[in-house]
Amino acid sequence: MNPSRHTPGRGNIRRFGLDINGPVFLSSAAVIVLFVAGALVFREQAGAAFGDLHAYVTASFDWLFFGSANFALLICLFLIVSPLGRVRIGGPDARPSYSRLTWGAMLFSAGIGIGLLFFGVAEPVQHFLHPPLGIEPPSAAVAIAATTFHWGIHGWASYGIAALALAFFTYNRGFPLALRSAFHPLLGDRVWGFPGHLIDFLTVFATIFGLATSLGLGARQISGGLEYLFGIPATDLTGTLIVSVITLIALASVVSGLDLGVRRLSELNILLAVALMLAVVIVGPAGAVAGAFLRGLGAYAVHIAPLSNWVGRSDTAFLQDWSAFYFAWWFAWTPVIGIFIARISRGRTVREMLSFLLVVPTLFTLVWMSVFGGVALHQLAVDGYTGAADAVRALQPELALFRMFEALPFAVPLASVAIVLTVIFFVTSSDSGSLVVDSITAGGKLDAPLVQRVFWCLVEGLVAVVLLLGGSLESLQAAAVTTGLPMAVAVVVIGIGLCFELRRESRRSP
Repeated sequence: MNPSRHTPGRGNIRRFGLDINGPVFLSSAAVIVLFVAGALVFREQAGAAFGDLHAYVTASFDWLFFGSANFALLICLFLIVSPLGRVRIGGPDARPSYSRLTWGAMLFSAGIGIGLLFFGVAEPVQHFLHPPLGIEPPSAAVAIAATTFHWGIHGWASYGIAALALAFFTYNRGFPLALRSAFHPLLGDRVWGFPGHLIDFLTVFATIFGLATSLGLGARQISGGLEYLFGIPATDLTGTLIVSVITLIALASVVSGLDLGVRRLSELNILLAVALMLAVVIVGPAGAVAGAFLRGLGAYAVHIAPLSNWVGRSDTAFLQDWSAFYFAWWFAWTPVIGIFIARISRGRTVREMLSFLLVVPTLFTLVWMSVFGGVALHQLAVDGYTGAADAVRALQPELALFRMFEALPFAVPLASVAIVLTVIFFVTSSDSGSLVVDSITAGGKLDAPLVQRVFWCLVEGLVAVVLLLGGSLESLQAAAVTTGLPMAVAVVVIGIGLCFELRRESRRSP
């Protein structure tokens, strides 16, 4: 088969109003439905299994997660500074469909919004109470630097490799917008057969469970906020109802399409996130926030090499429980964000795309952690207020944000805005994930029947509920690290093949 003639949707099954890649759609749907049924029937056993699986994967494959993340970052830096950075996605005459602001808002909202709200206070406080790298005494700067490390350039580099490869093979080579296309340099035309079906099956699995992890965290955040504001107990029933309601809202966004749904919600996300940050700075200790940013930036630059495990470390618990988990989570999300960013990035150059992905989200994350984490750490170390720290010690990270608000003026309005922001991030993630999974299971088509997107949106919500019922945070983390394992290997393979293809493309371009 001539790969240049392998158009999206070729060989699809078109019956009963569907337009699907039969092997990928049917196998993915069947396995996920079986998982959901088994986890509901054997709930206690599932919870124990999730906990064991999480511990095993992070302890046994931490080297793989770190190695793949470091490799992805090095490849991105090489492409930015090399002549290959001039290659334009879609060809020399292609121009972007979205402004930089809209483009950045869409990729950022889909990428890490819920996580920042959930961990923005809890994680810096945790790392202050239990510093990484054996650093003593506890340091707010190191705590913020370690948190930024988990949310910074390493994670976005993995997104960048996948997004760039998928955008290049879709818009420059005419291949389907599916992860299998990025493996063409390695597998050749076999990628359109069984090996490609297997790749897309694993991609769907990773996408659904990576999304469900974030949606579950979002549900816990909202539950914590409702308990704080209205005294509604944060029970399994509450979490299930939250996921159900927001899944219905996401369905409305899915029906609206990419421009009306994801685009507008993403822009609203950024506006509300910036407004919430500014409000906390205004009513909180502004000087502490500025100091946290500057010292956190310096500590990040100083400690990024040891945190990246370039020279080996002795703090094994932190490395496995935090860093390895985060990298696995990033890799699990890589297909979702990679395909989504690729879809909206036609017309960007390689240098522009990767530079933005590495720099802008990392700086925004550092600012975010300096505001929310910085205020919480100032409350703990200077004011003696232990509300956020108590939530962390009690293993209730979803309450840390709201306990931090308690010590600030206008606590209730701030908490209300945070809940609304979490809901919108929740909807955006579910919406973008549905579009991505639908594209994969439709053979790379971007205009598959609406009913298929509705189906996958419902599946995402159902899996999130099952994971919440099957052990809460531990099950969510287990799902992330397990599905991130094959994607860590995939990023390395994709990065190598991408460099060769970009070199070939640069020779063709004038």
